[in-house]
Parts: sequence; structure tokens; C-alpha cells
Amino acid sequence: MTPLTDILLLFPYYLSLKVRHLFYNKGIWKSKSYPVPMISVGNITVGGTGKTPHIEWLIRKYGVDHRLAVISRGYGRKTKGYREVLVEDEARSVGDEPLQIKRKFPHIRVVVDADRRRAIETLLAEPESVRPQLILLDDAFQHRAVLPQCSVVLVNYSRPLHRDHLLPLGRLRDLPGEIRRADVVVVTKYPGSEVPPEEIEQWRKDLRLTEDQPLFFSRFTYGKPQPGTANADLRYVYSPRAYLFTGIADDRPLVTHVRSHYQLVGHRQFSDHHDFTPSQWRSLERWVAKSPTAVVLTTEKDARRIRWSDVPKSLQERLFYIPIEAEIIAPFSEADFIRVASPLLQLPEC
Repeated sequence: MTPLTDILLLFPYYLSLKVRHLFYNKGIWKSKSYPVPMISVGNITVGGTGKTPHIEWLIRKYGVDHRLAVISRGYGRKTKGYREVLVEDEARSVGDEPLQIKRKFPHIRVVVDADRRRAIETLLAEPESVRPQLILLDDAFQHRAVLPQCSVVLVNYSRPLHRDHLLPLGRLRDLPGEIRRADVVVVTKYPGSEVPPEEIEQWRKDLRLTEDQPLFFSRFTYGKPQPGTANADLRYVYSPRAYLFTGIADDRPLVTHVRSHYQLVGHRQFSDHHDFTPSQWRSLERWVAKSPTAVVLTTEKDARRIRWSDVPKSLQERLFYIPIEAEIIAPFSEADFIRVASPLLQLPEC
């Protein structure tokens, strides 16, 4: 339920959302379905739920047995229209998250287009031998012009919807009650490895889920720091100290991870999708010079956005990114998720 304060203080925004959904629910505005299985991965808030790691998780589960394509808007790119992402592209041309996906999964097709219908229809117009058998729609829960077979909504564990507010008072970009349209709900960034039954029930109650809406929980796991360029000196990874800078919506789980492996001597947080300038790199170089033996860490998403030619060589030697993956946690399993999603998609279980 939308908080009363939001209705009173943000009535024009609240009303526009309410009317928009009413028009789609009544069929005044049409949602179009397509003859290809599609999974939409989205959220109710603006960023911070971990969509990209969960899309990558779905790629690992479905991308081996099916020709798979990912469609993203390509937030922050300087280009427009339909564009297929190539491994050698730059983030400013296609967006940091699509580029991250393409470089991790070169065999997967990734396209960017703000017009999801046009992107889908372009892919479906291709010969059957190369046409996608499954499409993942990135950040498309609010894009009701397309009707996917399976809609997955992510909720940040640290920002429950019932405690949040509509923009600009909070981070909700849609009415929290719209979560009832989801086929699957995943509470992300859980701090433990297993969720107690009573906490699961409390989340179901707080989210006001129906009995037939499956609820899962996930957490992030982080890999060993990876060099961004050939100039990186691997000896820095074994330093006991680290600097961290990030340009993502919610870096708290990463900060916790870094603190568990290093003495964190400095942490700078920039806005989500931040585009680093040469002057900022010089500032970062001076900042980390205070501890010349410390490793300098950033996120995997930031590493895709960095124009490494702008980074001073001395910083390149120390700069590494931390790979990230999402995983479903107990008492649920990845197989449970697949059993829920596959019948909706009419795909064989992986």
C-alpha cells in the first residue's frame, strides 16, 4: 500500500502512476505479447537491487541450452536507437551493464534500445536459425507495453518497500502494490546464508504477496580481484590494505566484503553510473598515494565504464575490480526457481 504521506505530498505523481496502471489493467492501453518466451527482471525502486547479477544468473541457467538474447535500455549511453552490443564496444556507446554482460558472456546476444517492442520485433524478424529462443528484458517491470511470460521483481533486503516512499521523498519509482503483478519476487542482498521461516513469512506479509506468488531470497558472492589492464601488478592483490571507490546505487554489501579481506583505509562513493573524468582520476591518484602499497578496488560495473586511457599509469598498476555473482539461498534452491519459471516460459527445465 502506498503511504498516505506520499499520496498527500506527491499527489500528481501518485495519480499519474495510478491512472497509467488503470489504463493498462482495463485494456485502454495495450500490452503486447510475442511468440517467444521472455523473462522480465525489474524492481519497484530506482537501482540498488542487483538486476545485472541476477540477469547473469539467469544466463548461466538458461543460456547453455537455449539461444538467448538480453534487451536493455542501455542507461547512460550516448547513442540512440537499436544497437547490438559488441565485446569491443565502450560503455558510453552501449551502457556499462550491457557491456558487462556481453564481455562475461560473449556467446549471448545483447542489444540496447529504449523501445523494447522495436528491439523484440527486430530480433524476431531474423531467420529462425539465429532467432532467440529466450529473451531477458532488463529493467522492464514498468515497461507495460510488452507482456512477458515471466516477470521477476527484485527487492533490496535493506530497503523494504513498506518502509520506503515515492520519489523524490524516497526511492520508489512505482506504486508498491504493483508488486502483485510479479510472477516471482526475490529479496536480494540477504546478509546470511539461510533465511529463517518466520522471516520469510514476515516478508510475505510486508510485501502483501498473494498465496501463489513465489518468494525467494538471494545474496551476492564476490570473486578474487581481477586486473583491469595488462599494466596491473598482481602483487597488490595480496596487500593487507585497500582503497575502494564505487559508482553504484548500493555498495554496502561490497564494503562489507572488502572489510572482511582488507584493512579499508579509504572509501569514496560516487553516484550510480558515474562517468569518471581525467581530473577525478588525478584526484584519486593523489588520494591513494597516502598508502602506496595498498590495492585500489572498484566494482565490476565501474570497470566496464572506465576509460582506461584516462587512468594514470601508477594507478593502473594498483587498480582491480571485484567480480560479483548472485545466488539463491536456503531454504530455497536454484532448482526451485527453475521449476517455477520454466512452466511459465514453456521451456524444458535446465
